[in-house]
Amino acid sequence: MPGLLIVYHSRTGGTRQMAEAAAGAARGETETVLKRAEDATADDLLAADGYLFAAPENLAAIAGVMKDFYDRTYYAVLGRIEGRPYAQMVCAGSDGENAARQTARIATGWRLRAVQAPLIVCTHAQTTDAILAEKKIADRDLDRCRDLGAALGAGLAMGMF
Repeated sequence: MPGLLIVYHSRTGGTRQMAEAAAGAARGETETVLKRAEDATADDLLAADGYLFAAPENLAAIAGVMKDFYDRTYYAVLGRIEGRPYAQMVCAGSDGENAARQTARIATGWRLRAVQAPLIVCTHAQTTDAILAEKKIADRDLDRCRDLGAALGAGLAMGMF
């Protein structure tokens, strides 16, 4: 059975909730591994048939821990995962577009194939307290994450990707 790897980073819980929702739905369709970015390795990427990358946007960029994951694994898998499908999710305070662009550029370097537009969830956290606070992602947004996870899993299981 094809496998989906979901790699995420979360400091305030928002992206974790999104990744867990997607993973739960994907598991109903295909083998799914959920890994924190700091624990994910090049071997995890090589073992998977498709990917879902989930990161918060911090200061208009992907979070540093997620960037570290890409830095640690990029050259070890370069030329070895080409053509595999991926999608991404971003948890942002207000925008998320730049983090999505950064992840897409990395995926382009790996020659991955985007199979879904980036899913961006905005928490509208704009004050220091709100930005640093533990997040609660709305049910409607978690449903969007579940839909993405299920679609990726089903696409992998059916051989669409």
